Amino acid sequence: MDEMPGKVYLVGAGPGAPDLLTLRATEILKRADVVFHDALVHPRTLELAARAEKIAVGKRSGRHSTAQKFINKRLVDAARDHKIVVRLKGGDPTLFGRAQEEIDALRAAGIDFEIVPGVTAATAASAELGVSLTRRGFARHVVFVTPRAANGERENDWVASVLAADTAVIYMGAGLADAIGAELIKRGKPKDTPLALVESATLPERRVLRGTLADLPELARKTGAGPAVVLLGEVLKAAFAKPAATEEIEALLKRA
Repeated sequence: MDEMPGKVYLVGAGPGAPDLLTLRATEILKRADVVFHDALVHPRTLELAARAEKIAVGKRSGRHSTAQKFINKRLVDAARDHKIVVRLKGGDPTLFGRAQEEIDALRAAGIDFEIVPGVTAATAASAELGVSLTRRGFARHVVFVTPRAANGERENDWVASVLAADTAVIYMGAGLADAIGAELIKRGKPKDTPLALVESATLPERRVLRGTLADLPELARKTGAGPAVVLLGEVLKAAFAKPAATEEIEALLKRA
């Protein structure tokens, strides 16, 4: 009788900091036989999978990346040879992580799988800013969007979603900042809408750039190679406001 295939775990690695992994994710990584990981997974996170074979299948926008169909096949093949296979994705697997293609491939092959959630970039960025994405009295709608679409995908009217929401988080948008800013303003989003661009959230090299929608192209040009998200909405006014004590000190210095 043939041996039963292994199980594939789609694990969220979170926004970067290894200590933001869930306890369940940590435990699975320690038991993994093979780990297929994204390009931006922190080295210390990978170290948790001490006994596993580690295979990079990273996908970075605008750079050479592993074809999704090839990743799907590797997962299925690995599950037939190993008991515990991990697909380690940045952030949360179910948010802009192309998890559904992998889930469909595993189901079609009769491979058991489990999704282990992770902290997504939107909540990591709001934590860096010290603001709530759903601040009472300001925001009852939050939307997570990406302007990027693969060839052959249906039309992506992400702008309509942003215009309809009180708070918006735009994933994978820094490289398209000029087009994003122009399209939102063209469709009626006020130029002075508060905006923040957060790069490498939760990591020591994190950067927070503040401004308005009109400033987006300029802010994006100041970012480096780290992953960045754009946050847009009135809730960000709290992140930009100076503490009362700071304003009093500045007023005294002006009078001195």
